[in-house]
Amino acid sequence: MSAHTPPTGSTGSLVVTLGLAAFATSFAGRLTDPLIVVLAQDFHALPDDVALLGAAYTLPFALIQPILGPVGDALGKQRVMLVALALTTVMLAAAALAPTLGWLFVLRALSGAAAGGVMPLALAVMGDRVPMAQRQIAISRLLVLSISGQAAGGFVSGLLEAVVGWRGVMTLCAILAGAASLVMLLAARRGPREPSTRFSPGLAVERYVTLWRTPAAVVCYAAVFVEAVMVFGLFPYIAPLLARHGLGGPPEAGFVVGAFGAGGLVYAALAPFILSRLGQGRMVQLGGGLVALSFVLFAVSPWLGLFILCGLLLGTGFYMIHNSIQTRVTEVAPQARGSATAMHAFSFYAGQSAGVAVFGLATAGLGLVPTLLACAVGAVALGTWLGVGAGANRK
Repeated sequence: MSAHTPPTGSTGSLVVTLGLAAFATSFAGRLTDPLIVVLAQDFHALPDDVALLGAAYTLPFALIQPILGPVGDALGKQRVMLVALALTTVMLAAAALAPTLGWLFVLRALSGAAAGGVMPLALAVMGDRVPMAQRQIAISRLLVLSISGQAAGGFVSGLLEAVVGWRGVMTLCAILAGAASLVMLLAARRGPREPSTRFSPGLAVERYVTLWRTPAAVVCYAAVFVEAVMVFGLFPYIAPLLARHGLGGPPEAGFVVGAFGAGGLVYAALAPFILSRLGQGRMVQLGGGLVALSFVLFAVSPWLGLFILCGLLLGTGFYMIHNSIQTRVTEVAPQARGSATAMHAFSFYAGQSAGVAVFGLATAGLGLVPTLLACAVGAVALGTWLGVGAGANRK
């Protein structure tokens, strides 16, 4: 049974360097959420149209993964991350100067595509440089910085818009990404030089074929797709659930979603203790149980406070599962970690995109409460399946 030890000082420095990059790109992803009304007024557009700026960032982020993963394997993961972060900085700065809504959409899409070269390759770098005994705890800390970036993006954007305007907010975001680029550049100069080879599209395709023929990789990709469908498919239905129980609407739903993010921070704080006491397999099973419990309580809860607690439990359980899958995927193909983590990210975002449609079809056919209960059963099954796999791997 492998031990889970706290990261060393050098690993801590690596987590901070990669985490600042993850924070900056996550911050940029949620930047426009509170600015929809202001942007609609400035560009004389419908708020529903402006709201698509969020997808304009995340969709290219997902679609670029199969390309940037093999490029990172060939040219050097940190080298590609640095270029991606620098391009993100430039695109964010240009977005602050966008003369029309159309140009803003284009620049947000380019920002998202560039940012796609950061977090998945950061996981691959962790796989290259952090021993397995320390890796899950180190990745959980990287995850904290990424989650914090998502939360801070919307909060800071809404707070500062009244002071510096939306263009000022985007400029500040570009400065943040630029600072993260500088930190990464300095770290790259101090660290070991990464090997590089010529990028071969044929080799990239061959590696993906090999990955999809590797049972451990297929388990990771299938699991991350399923968890994303169940958890993120729920989010649009939180407000209707609250309204169904007479507990509020969009503002209250925001508290529940915010509690989900806080659950990620709870997981990261508890991860060293849980891993040392239970191991990864039982932790994944515990995560499946917490997710299932939250689905059941969502279906029957009569109180807003319990809804918010459900959000916290859902986030904590989700990240127990998700972080374990992230850690495993860094080891399924040691010679092609960039490709492996990129396909993981692609599967995750594909699951998020499919989740709303799947949840919608299920609620139309079964009803909302039966769908939630079915997801509870699915969460237990997923946690059990992954947990048994972890136990088998230890043997």
